[in-house]
Amino acid sequence: MTMRSSDENEIIRIGKEVIIEQMNNLVTNPELIKQNECAACHILFELVNKMHISELDATDLLSRILLNDPHLNDTFVEVVEDIHMKRRMMAIPFVLKSRNAKDKFIDSNFKNFLEEKSSELVNYGYDLVLRKLLISAIALEIAQNIGVDYHAAMEELYYYMRKNDEQTNFALVEFGARLRRSHYNSDWKNFR
Repeated sequence: MTMRSSDENEIIRIGKEVIIEQMNNLVTNPELIKQNECAACHILFELVNKMHISELDATDLLSRILLNDPHLNDTFVEVVEDIHMKRRMMAIPFVLKSRNAKDKFIDSNFKNFLEEKSSELVNYGYDLVLRKLLISAIALEIAQNIGVDYHAAMEELYYYMRKNDEQTNFALVEFGARLRRSHYNSDWKNFR
């Protein structure tokens, strides 16, 4: 069943209202989120609860709304920065930069990361690069969920992986194989 354009517009309108309302709530009362909780996740889960949609749908809706409204996107970033960096006294040198300087810093890191992974892909192959990306993503998820920095989460993950070497290695290898099969099957369908 396809959604009518008017239904889609109404969903976006309501989603935008929820986002703006929650950003205003966080600005006036940042204690709505605990010390280690995430401002962006707070807004995301308010979309889930108020609109009765899945987390995946809420993530997609939030992304679409912010992508199509540059002013709202900038405000969203400012609210997240205010709570996560200024109020929590983290990354102060970054926070003090202009938006243009921040964008240049992020752009540089973005390009450097892709260049590093491209080099690793050539030198070490797909499996190693995928493994490193998965481990980084898992560590980031752990950091976000328990409220520690990325490096602490990475150390915890490595400890766990060393302790459960056989199981974790199998899980990573199996995921890589499923990803390859999925990629191969989608390429084959597009080829035909």
